[in-house]
This record gives sequence, C-alpha cells and structure tokens, in this order.
Amino acid sequence: MGPMLHLHPRALLALLACGLFGASCQDGSASAAPGAAALGTRTLTLGAYTTPREVYGKEILPAFAQLWESQHHEKLEFQESYLGSGAQSRAVIGGFAADVIALSLEPDVTRIAEAGLIEHDWKAGANAGIVTRSIVVLAVRKGNPKNIRDWDDLRKPGVAILTPNAKTSGGAMWNIAALYGAVVRGKTSAPGDDPAAAEKFLSEVLANVTVMDKGARESMITFENGVGDVAITYENEVLVGRMAGRDYEYVVPQSTILIENPAAVVDRYAQEHGNEECARAFLDYLATPAAQESFARYGLRPEGAKTGPGAPWPAVSDLFTIQHFGGWPAAVKQLFAEGGVYDRAASAAGKAK
Repeated sequence: MGPMLHLHPRALLALLACGLFGASCQDGSASAAPGAAALGTRTLTLGAYTTPREVYGKEILPAFAQLWESQHHEKLEFQESYLGSGAQSRAVIGGFAADVIALSLEPDVTRIAEAGLIEHDWKAGANAGIVTRSIVVLAVRKGNPKNIRDWDDLRKPGVAILTPNAKTSGGAMWNIAALYGAVVRGKTSAPGDDPAAAEKFLSEVLANVTVMDKGARESMITFENGVGDVAITYENEVLVGRMAGRDYEYVVPQSTILIENPAAVVDRYAQEHGNEECARAFLDYLATPAAQESFARYGLRPEGAKTGPGAPWPAVSDLFTIQHFGGWPAAVKQLFAEGGVYDRAASAAGKAK
C-alpha cells in the first residue's frame, strides 16, 4: 500500500479502470500524472478508443499543451487511456474520471450521457460532435494473394478473416454496418433491399472469421503478427501501420460506410477537477485546421477530404453514412440489439455472441 500513496489520485483511477474492466491501456496502463502537481500545472485526462493513440500522443496533445501554456501561462500535462470504444465508455461510467472522451461511435457517448455524466448537448456544435472520419476497408497481405476485391470475396472458402468483437469494439460495429449496408444497397452479388439475404451474407462472412479481438487496434496487431488473410478495419489503421513499416495493403470496397468519430467533454468529471475551461478548449482545438492536418497525417480523413485520382484519398463508388439506417439509435436497434441481425448472423455462423 505504501507506494500507492504516492500516485496522483487520477492516475490511480486510470490504473483501476484498466484492471477492473479487463482492458489494456497505452503501454499496459493509463499514463500516470506526476506524483504531485507543481504550482501552475494542470492535468487533463483523455479517455479515447484505441485507433488514434499515435496521433493524439505524438501530435495533438503536445500541440494543445503548448498552445494552452502560451495562452494561460500554465503547464498542461495529459493523462491518457486507450481502450476499445465500448470498453472505454463503460470504464468512464464505472468511475474512470476522464475530462474528455474521444470514442469510435455515437452510442458510446450516448451511454455516458444517459448515465448523467455529460450534462450538455454534446451534438450541438457545427459538426454534431464529430472530430475524425475514416472508412471501412479490407486490409490484405502484400500482393493480395487471396485476390480480395470486394465484400463478396470474404465468403470464399478458405479466406481467414479478422474483425473485432461487436460487443466490445466500436470499430467492429462500423465493420458490420458497412458490410450489411453494402448488401442491402445492392452492391454485392446478393439481392439488394432484402434483409434476409443480407443477414445470410453476413453470417457467411462471419463463418470465415478466425479471431475476434476486443478492439480495432488489437485486431490489427493480430493481423500484423501473421494471422489471417484479410482484416476488416479502419482505413487509418492500415495507413498508420504502413507508416510504421508494415507492408500490407488495403482494398476499398465499392460500397462502404463513412466512419464518424465523436468527442465530448464529460461535464461531471471536468467540473470535479476544475477543468471545464481547459476541456472545452481542447475539444474546440480538435476541430481546428492544425488538428485536422495532424489527424490527416495519421490516415484520418479531414472534413471535406478530396478523393479520387491525384487526390490524397481513394474514392468510394458508393459511400454511405449511418443515416442509411436512420441514424445510430435505429442502427443499434436493428443490427446490434439483443437478438438483432448481428446476434442471429453470429449464431448461424457458429460464433459466440
């Protein structure tokens, strides 16, 4: 018990969040704050999903800390935790006192708001709370030896697929929405606008899934370790891996979904820490051109990203949004509720829910 007395209280909470919720944090735990904050030092706690940890840690947080110090003459330090989006959401509700959350999808923020921790309308801003964007793609081995070209190829016998578990990962929910949406929109060999055919298609793909990790980052690490032929994932996950020297490639399906990642101030915790002004300033900073350029350098598509030949981003023939399903509440009810499309397809594929 002796050494724990020297931990900053919020650092201890972060460590407990990692341990109690069974999820991994950056470097095995949340980043610890100093044992005793010096005069004129503030600590802001960020709870994020796993995918953008590099851009936050290497560019966004240092840049904002420098800006804050120049404007407020106060040193700013960050405490960071990166978990699967669903796991991070539950950790915050369970007591991990993040001042700001940056998660994979809207329902994970909504869950925190419904728990009474977010008291303002977090979607009221110009971008409805969205700070980063990507698309769902198919990561393949160098040279694409399995000749994966679109969603239909994932049903082929002998194709080993990786995708995270939709019960813990926001990335997995985006993956399922992308695949199912492409089928019902008539962009695969299955009959379009036919929910039964789309569900059967999904079950056939899930039958080829060999590993379901708890988060998008863990799924890509498994792929990098040589497991599987194709990983359904975020475009930016592939681009970050290639920045780090990985030699895999990716295929953009003709029809896929625009991933939109939200962020919000967690009012209850920010108020308790006296961090409201700083947390809101940080959230505002994420929408600035400087921050969006940082996100773009790490593979996340900025607002209004230019696509197509000669542009930084590959074009998508049929790019749709979650509004195809009527928004996230309707999508959750249809696809991810207990006994919904995903559960039925997983059961038919012989996968544990």
